[in-house]
Amino acid sequence: MSVDSERGRTGAAERIEAAVAELLRLAARHPDEARGALERLAAAVRPDPPPVPDLSVVLPVFNEEENVRELHRRLTESLGTAGLAAGYELVFVDDGSSDRSVALLEELGRDDRSVRLIRLSRNFGHQAAITAGIDHARGRAVALLDADLQDPPELLGDMLARWRDGADVVYAVRTKRKESWLKRTAYHAFYRSFRWLSNTAIPLDSGDFCLMDRRVVDELRRLGERNRFLRGLRSWVGFTQVAFPYERDARFGGEPKYTWRALVGLALDGILSFSAVPLRLATVLGMVVLAVGIVYLAYSLSFYFFVGVAPQGWTSLIVLLLLLGGGQLVLLGTIGEYIARIYDETKRRPNYVVMGGRG
Repeated sequence: MSVDSERGRTGAAERIEAAVAELLRLAARHPDEARGALERLAAAVRPDPPPVPDLSVVLPVFNEEENVRELHRRLTESLGTAGLAAGYELVFVDDGSSDRSVALLEELGRDDRSVRLIRLSRNFGHQAAITAGIDHARGRAVALLDADLQDPPELLGDMLARWRDGADVVYAVRTKRKESWLKRTAYHAFYRSFRWLSNTAIPLDSGDFCLMDRRVVDELRRLGERNRFLRGLRSWVGFTQVAFPYERDARFGGEPKYTWRALVGLALDGILSFSAVPLRLATVLGMVVLAVGIVYLAYSLSFYFFVGVAPQGWTSLIVLLLLLGGGQLVLLGTIGEYIARIYDETKRRPNYVVMGGRG
């Protein structure tokens, strides 16, 4: 280091020390003026907040290396003509991918400043990944879109038009699915059973694909539930909600990441989070069994007094015991599911842990 550079550093340090000493003297004599000077100084050096985009698109990603490039291409093409004066951001949430998804997203982020990447420390699940994206989204409107391209990104422009017309939530309704007969039947049965069981009206055949106004997003962020069923929570918060019918495509590439086990778990989370009917079934079943018992007791007494012989029937006795025992075990299991979720909520663990990211 040169002598001139050393002298420059020494001179700057001396000037800073002198300014601090002067500020301390001012604080001793005029504390209010010193406080105002510090606030003005802090405001002057504080960096400007990032601009607020018109739209944030939240995209949960789990081992989708076959789809991320095509997804990014179609998103940028469709949003580029959507009339977003303040721009948009693409919030990719990596949910513990083990393939090249992260590398591809980082490569896209180097070329496209609208790409943001949130990396979770492990696989927390689809609903947790969406929650992470919602928490980090900055847009005036926020869209939720899966990375498998079953929900066409080209529909976002029409959904934005509904939002501009005054809708707070534009939720997509699947009029047709390009999936197996068994899966279509299971979805059909679930949505109709859920509607009958739940005390919150959830539109039939609507998934997570939607576009929400910022005030709806802020209300969702206030909800502290850990076992989340976001399409149910979206309906629960209310506001002006309109349906957007569409035909759901097949996956663009790769294998489905939602296994049957995950789908059953999501269905249980939805039903147990929004309905107490399974618990009330215990009371109803108890009353039915009691009524049957009273009728059978009356029959036995009548048979004994009028015929003189007590009715025989080990088979009927065993059947009754098995039915009652099986019913009790089912009800205990149902109560256990509720208790397990209560226990999970009381631990107050976060829905996800962020490991890093960019943008």
